Amino acid sequence: MIRFYNGKVLTMDGSMDLTDQEVWTLKDKIFYVGPAREDAPVFDREVDLRGDMLIPGFKNAHAHSAMTFLRSYADDLPLQSWLFDKVFPLEARLTPDDVYALTKLAILEYLAGGITSAFDMYYKREAFVEASLECGFRMVLNGALAAGDDWTVGESDCEKFNAMGPLISYIPGIHAEYTASTDLLAFMKGLVDRTKKPFFTHNSETKKEVEECIARHGMTPTALFDKSGLLEHGGGGFHCVWLTWEDMEIFRKRGLWAVSCPASNSKLASGVAPIAEMQRRGVKLALGTDGPASNNALNMFREMYLECVLQKLREEDAAVCDASEVLRMACSNGAMAMGLDAECIRAGKLADLVVIDMHQPNMRPIHNPVKNLVYSGSNANVRLTMVGGKILYEDGVFHVGESAETIYERAEAATRRLTRE
Repeated sequence: MIRFYNGKVLTMDGSMDLTDQEVWTLKDKIFYVGPAREDAPVFDREVDLRGDMLIPGFKNAHAHSAMTFLRSYADDLPLQSWLFDKVFPLEARLTPDDVYALTKLAILEYLAGGITSAFDMYYKREAFVEASLECGFRMVLNGALAAGDDWTVGESDCEKFNAMGPLISYIPGIHAEYTASTDLLAFMKGLVDRTKKPFFTHNSETKKEVEECIARHGMTPTALFDKSGLLEHGGGGFHCVWLTWEDMEIFRKRGLWAVSCPASNSKLASGVAPIAEMQRRGVKLALGTDGPASNNALNMFREMYLECVLQKLREEDAAVCDASEVLRMACSNGAMAMGLDAECIRAGKLADLVVIDMHQPNMRPIHNPVKNLVYSGSNANVRLTMVGGKILYEDGVFHVGESAETIYERAEAATRRLTRE
């Protein structure tokens, strides 16, 4: 049992107010949230927060973790050239050993930035899961089926990965409408109906994607997925930059999650998603980084800041997109989108927690620490990251079963092989 005390707690359990409560964890769950007690048990460890802030961990609701090998490899290129000339050819060289090494590198970055789980869409999933489990990191896998794949993998993956314990789960999906076929959509309809699982995919990331879908099918990707029956059990879309008002109504009516990735969408010039409009229309929102090739960081502080300021610029209104709600998107909403019982600090919830160092110049003076976390916070403010009741990162040191230098060396070796011309 671990005790956190003598700090400020942002439970996100309804309110976004800070409290002076203590938080105790037992195994992988939160055991107690409340005032100090005289009948407290003997703890395995007591963490004196020293006035620092305890929050639910950030949930990266859209990522391609093993793309770390492409970080800054193909920057400043047009989208189509970047994707088809640089990304796809190198991804075709990936081996399971590569994905294992590169995923561990991403996990270090997640932990150092207070990210306690990621919703990941990629290949070589067994190696990805092995790396995650060895590190003790929580991952939700999203299917990435495309027209030329063996679709039966979707069903076997769903069964296999959802039976692997609390750190690993799986939600069905396809890569995108433009890499799918009508037969694949029909197969996915059967899969989500049999499993009663939600459905997630890249959706309306670029204007070109939407225009070409309309040319093929006479409707937007969202309308096509809805007509195909894929959204009857919930789910959502990644990016959602070019949703129409009709698309937003489908998202609202179906209770779908729009996962925004502002840094990637800005870097690839895909556009600025209409987040403020979706908020007004009651669409559920979460936040993700996308992959390290298009971002290039796995950094939720940067995503939160960009989400806020880009909406103010898009709407020409500095009052839209309140920072507190964007912080909720990054923590609570991400957990709900991913199907994780970790959306707030409450007894019985998963012990996925982060300590924010308030003794840093960028967090002073303390006027509104919640909003300051969004507008001024950075990875340097992450003092401790706990996943499933285990402290995996603290004061610059990783506790993931092997040294960070070993992980760096293995990832560098994989990268050199993959990028060799």
